[in-house]
Amino acid sequence: MTLRYDTISFLSDYGLADEFVGVVKSVIRSVAPDVVVVDITHDISPHDVRAGGLALARSAQYLMPGVALAVVDPGVGSSRRAVAVEVGDGTSVLVGPDNGLLAPAVAMVGGASRAVELTAEHYHLASLGPTFAGRDVFGPVAAHLCMGADLADVGTPIPVHSLTPGVVPVSRVDGERVFAEVLWIDRYGNLQLNLDPADIERLGDELRLTAGDLGRNARRISCFSDLGGGDLGVLVDSYGLVAVAANRGSAAMELNCVEGDAITVETGGSASATPVQLQPRPPEALE
Repeated sequence: MTLRYDTISFLSDYGLADEFVGVVKSVIRSVAPDVVVVDITHDISPHDVRAGGLALARSAQYLMPGVALAVVDPGVGSSRRAVAVEVGDGTSVLVGPDNGLLAPAVAMVGGASRAVELTAEHYHLASLGPTFAGRDVFGPVAAHLCMGADLADVGTPIPVHSLTPGVVPVSRVDGERVFAEVLWIDRYGNLQLNLDPADIERLGDELRLTAGDLGRNARRISCFSDLGGGDLGVLVDSYGLVAVAANRGSAAMELNCVEGDAITVETGGSASATPVQLQPRPPEALE
């Protein structure tokens, strides 16, 4: 049988310590044995819908056409909707909870063309309880979509504008200061900010960063090796946003930041040392 989609890209907060990821992938294989499952990440912090949505959005433009299966679902078993959202006029479908998780990625790829609530239970697994929707609902539906099921087969149409929006912070300019937020901290400690490079272009090459009560000087750089040890740099990251970095160190530790923290960016100056002139001791001091 010819697959409609041959790739499922899978993101979750399940981690790898428990059996959850392996079980979902096995359920997918039982329905669609020839589909390739690509693991985007399963290390989203538990219940962190915002972080999961941002990770999916960062990945979206690089994923193979197919089905994106995303499960960060603190409302599992509640009245929150389970949905499938078609994008690119059918090029891909996103499957997951309607809690804002899918919205940033949908926006990144140009918006939705169709959406359904996953009400067709014959595409689900029978379950003794409602708390593992990745195994019982989202995984099986993603597999059936790959096997040729249409959105109209797996659920009830819903207006695309009724989908829960994602919460993405917006930066603010106040005079010579730009107020930003840490969107993401990668494993190296680099801080991705919710800033386009144009947002701080007028501030110059020497910058001052303030996070809470801690202020540090920084300068614009093009790569990590432009920095000396202990220095902070501001550069354009691989997603085109402004990031704060430390060469072979953690900018997050230097600024004592976590995701969601506020950072102020303003014009600053490089730290400079005041030279000290040593004078000869007066004769009386030698007595």
